[in-house]
Amino acid sequence: MDGESSQVELPRARLCRWLVDSGCDVPPAIRRALVTTLFGASTPFVLGEINNALLACVVAARIPTAPFLIWTALQLVLAMLRIRLQVGGRRALARGEIVRPDLYLAVALTWAATIGYGTYISVASGDWVAATLASTSAAAMVGAICFRSYGVPRLVIAMISLVLGPCALAATLSGEPIMLLAGLQLPLYLGSMGLTSFALHRMLVRTMQAERRNRHHARHDPLTGLKNRGGLAHWAAMQLAPRAAADRAFVLFYVDLDGFKAVNDRLGHACGDLVLAEVAARLGAFAGSDDAVARLGGDEFVVIAACGGGEAERLGAGIVEAIAGAPFLLGDVAATVGASVGAAVFPAHGETLEALLHVADMALYEAKAAGEPCCVIAPARTEPARLCA
Repeated sequence: MDGESSQVELPRARLCRWLVDSGCDVPPAIRRALVTTLFGASTPFVLGEINNALLACVVAARIPTAPFLIWTALQLVLAMLRIRLQVGGRRALARGEIVRPDLYLAVALTWAATIGYGTYISVASGDWVAATLASTSAAAMVGAICFRSYGVPRLVIAMISLVLGPCALAATLSGEPIMLLAGLQLPLYLGSMGLTSFALHRMLVRTMQAERRNRHHARHDPLTGLKNRGGLAHWAAMQLAPRAAADRAFVLFYVDLDGFKAVNDRLGHACGDLVLAEVAARLGAFAGSDDAVARLGGDEFVVIAACGGGEAERLGAGIVEAIAGAPFLLGDVAATVGASVGAAVFPAHGETLEALLHVADMALYEAKAAGEPCCVIAPARTEPARLCA
C-alpha cells in the first residue's frame, strides 16, 4: 500500500480525527493510507449491507411493532447511504480525486448503533427466534468490522462497543440466568478483539514504515540524500508527462564536476565525499518544490527546474558559479572544483527523461571541450549558447 499516493484526507471533525488517529508517531502519509483501507473491496461490503437490511425486514415482519419498524427503516436508509459512500469513495480514489471521510465515519458509527439497537430490542422482546437472528448477525458484523477497519483500531473499538454493548445490556436485563453469562462474555470479547486490532495495527504501521524506508533507499543516493537514477526516473514519470500536456517548460541541467578526480586522489575519498555532499547542497538551492536534483553516480548530477528562455541561461550560469565560484572547505584544507553543464529544454528537446539526458549529454560534451567551467544549452536549430564563468 502506497501511503504517498493516497488521495484520502484526514478527517476535519475532532471526533472523527481521533477515531482514525494511530495514537503514535506516524507520518501523515501513512495515516492517510490507513484511512484508505476503509475503502477496500466493495462487493463483500455491499452484500453485508443487503444482508443486514433483509434481516431487519424479516424480524420486523415477525414482530411488526413500532421499534422494529423504525429499526428496519433505519437499516434500509443506512444501507443505501453506506453503499453509496463506499462505492463512490472507491471510484473517486480510482480517478485520483480527493476523498474526505468525515461523513463516512459518522454514518459508520450511526450504523453500528442501529445494529446494537436492533439486537437490544430483539433480545428484550423475549422472542428467541428474533433474538438469535439479531445476535448472530451482530456477531458476524463484529468480524466484518475488524476485517475492514484494521487500519483504524479506535474506530473498531467504537463500532464493536456500539454493536455489542446493547446486546450485553439486554442479556443482563433479560432475567434469564444463562443470559447473564453472555452479558459477562461480551465485554471480554470486546477487549480481546480490541487488543487484536491494536496489535494488527502496530504490525501494519511497522510494515508500511519499512516499505517507505526501502522505497526511499531505492530512489535516493545514500551519500548525498539526492535522488538517484531510479528516483529521478520515478519523478520524471510523475511530473514530466502531465506537464507536457500543460505545455510548461522544464530545463534539465546535466552537471559534471571538473577537477574532482584530482581532489579525490590528492586528499582521499573521505574528502571527496565531503565535496560531493557540499555540491549536492549547493545544487539543492536551485530547486523549487516541483523541481528535482539527482546524483547519477560518481561526480555527475542532474537538476531539472521549471524555467525557460533567458531564465534557463541565468540558472545555468548560476549553477556553474555556485560550484566553481567558491572553494570547498574540508577541515584544514580547501579544494576547488569546476563544473561543466549541458542543458536540454523540455519539451522542445524531448518529452522523456531519456531523450532529455541524451541531448543534455551532447551539450555537456561541448561544455567540457571549452576547457573552463561553463554551461551549454542545446540549440534547437542554431549554434549552442555558451555561458562561461
